[in-house]
Amino acid sequence: MAAHLQAFDACLKEALAQTREWVPRWLDKLQAALKEKELSARQLGDKQVFVEARTALESHRDLIATRFLAALGDSVGNALPGTDAQPRRAKSVSFDELELMGDDQVQETVELARVQQIVSMTVDHEIVELTARLCTAQGMHSVNAEANPLRADVVVGALMKALKGLSIAPAVRSRWLQTGAISLGHELQGLYTRLSAFLDRMGVQAAGYAVIQLPDARTATADAPMGRRAGGAKEEAGLGTEALLTLDHLHQLLVGNLEQPDDEPLREPGTVGAGNAMVRTLASEVVSLMLKQISADERLLRPVREMLQGMKPALLQVARTDPRFFADRQNPARRLLDAITEHSLAYTNEQDRGYAAFSRQVRGIIDTLQKPGPDLADRFPGLLQHFNRSQTEAMAPEQVKARGLAVKTLVRVEQRNLLAERVAAEFRSRNDFDRSPGVVRRFLTGPWAQVVAQARLEVSNATGLGPSEVPAMRYTDILPDLLWSSQLAVASLNRPRLVKIIPTVLRTLREGLDSIDYPREQAEAFFQALMGLHEAAYKTQRTESPQDVQPSQQFEDDLEPWMQPAEARDTCFMDDSLPDSQPDTHPSFVDTQPLQRDWVDLKAEMAAQPPSQLSVGTWVDVWQDGQALRCQITWASPHGTLFLFSGANGRSLSMTRRGLDRLIELDKLRVVADHGVVDEALDEVTRQAWLNSIKAEGL
Repeated sequence: MAAHLQAFDACLKEALAQTREWVPRWLDKLQAALKEKELSARQLGDKQVFVEARTALESHRDLIATRFLAALGDSVGNALPGTDAQPRRAKSVSFDELELMGDDQVQETVELARVQQIVSMTVDHEIVELTARLCTAQGMHSVNAEANPLRADVVVGALMKALKGLSIAPAVRSRWLQTGAISLGHELQGLYTRLSAFLDRMGVQAAGYAVIQLPDARTATADAPMGRRAGGAKEEAGLGTEALLTLDHLHQLLVGNLEQPDDEPLREPGTVGAGNAMVRTLASEVVSLMLKQISADERLLRPVREMLQGMKPALLQVARTDPRFFADRQNPARRLLDAITEHSLAYTNEQDRGYAAFSRQVRGIIDTLQKPGPDLADRFPGLLQHFNRSQTEAMAPEQVKARGLAVKTLVRVEQRNLLAERVAAEFRSRNDFDRSPGVVRRFLTGPWAQVVAQARLEVSNATGLGPSEVPAMRYTDILPDLLWSSQLAVASLNRPRLVKIIPTVLRTLREGLDSIDYPREQAEAFFQALMGLHEAAYKTQRTESPQDVQPSQQFEDDLEPWMQPAEARDTCFMDDSLPDSQPDTHPSFVDTQPLQRDWVDLKAEMAAQPPSQLSVGTWVDVWQDGQALRCQITWASPHGTLFLFSGANGRSLSMTRRGLDRLIELDKLRVVADHGVVDEALDEVTRQAWLNSIKAEGL
């Protein structure tokens, strides 16, 4: 393993060293290509464009090489797995991000995507071989494309970063990129071939590809190919090639910058561009593509997807007067579509509890929207209000009461556990703490910290109690005697004191554990260990003080949020302590990914990253009792340590952050949707516009 890591580091150094050689060579090829285009240009204007680009390249050549090398060095380091600054791929531009972009940023995104596509197509074979060897060099057993810090998008991103820092016109930069993309791909092709040979000489073989069989009943994931989801969008929208949606068109539509003809005034006040034919056409195309994405989203039941297509005429009509309604999360039409699609994720089968009523209501909404009349836009607020109210009323009163109790209980549990952590820190800071046996230390920082925390939370409600009557005081006052009596070296010197304090210590410990309803069998196990320490101290005869005892180095368990049995019942707590020996061969939560990493690699990467961030509203499938339970995160504690899940069938469950992460690691929990269905559909529309932008340039 160490030898492979050395080979990995050596390969990166070799790559940067070779880059100093091929970058000047690429710049020579670019300059020659610009000169050739200049000579072959027939129009004077075209010739002047290439003259300007070639002249600028000559004057900035050395600066480009220097900045490109520096940017590539930084990008390679940031592209390593587990780093927080991994470069964003152009294909990940989202709908929300596009709305916030400026015109220059949109153009830059298209340029970057175009160059990446050309380069990636050129190095397709060589990058696969190099990635497989680099994965082996990093100790991985299967291929992960992201583990190659020298991949084409990293190199192209570094080039873009270097060029952006130059004082040149955007048109000149675009000409460089368009002219030099193919030769850049050829240079990287040679680099990857040489680096693969370099690793081969160091004995690094290629990692394999983990191909996992796709289960028959598996639901489609959110990142299905765009072509399958939105193919045929042109026929769906009835648009010609000239109306094909591009990233620039979509951006201009979102920010309202499209031209407004003088002879076509606005139809509605406040709707900029509503009277513009191009605006209406583009808005209709976005709505059509969005609904086509939703119709292909297999996370929704087929009848639901078919019903939602019935909203298309109404949404197209809304788009004529409010062409950006789909981007306004507060628009009643957008909110209604969000509400229906979000609630439909609760059902995995038409026989699920509550689905029949939900289906009838959606059909009623469609029928209302399909009725002719000029008041269409005014129908959406009422339909939305009625839909939300009916979903609330569909929940039985006992379920509402149970969820309220669960939330109240979980808040108290988190509050006590956070206070228990501070109490445990107080215990650890004592001078006599480290000298006590590990069994006592773990007890104090675990159950007894919970006891003291519970007592401190209750003390504010206790009035008229003297200091000796406050439980929290008594529970901390016994610490000196407990810690002293557990140390054989010192307790054996004073048997009279030992005999005197044992009854009080044991009585107070039992009282405290009973106050939090601590499981009796676990308590008895500790008492047996403690009494064994006391007995050993009593039977040991010592007449002189012992030498300084070194603090115990025994491992202490990490604190884990703890619940009383009654609290676990009230919150339907799901214990994550699953038996490792229990076999599980069900493949329903396993994806088929040619570049899937094995769990050894994933666990190592997860350990270096922050815990998974699942927000309220996320839908998941939890594997429990031999079947998948579809539920939604309906509440998270203020500090994110506890979560409450609710299913459409009225069933609830709660778990800790650690339990959630453990279930994900064991393939017992799979995220179904952590973003809205409409949001993801619009993201795919943006991606289609991005692809169209590349095609519009002749690629």
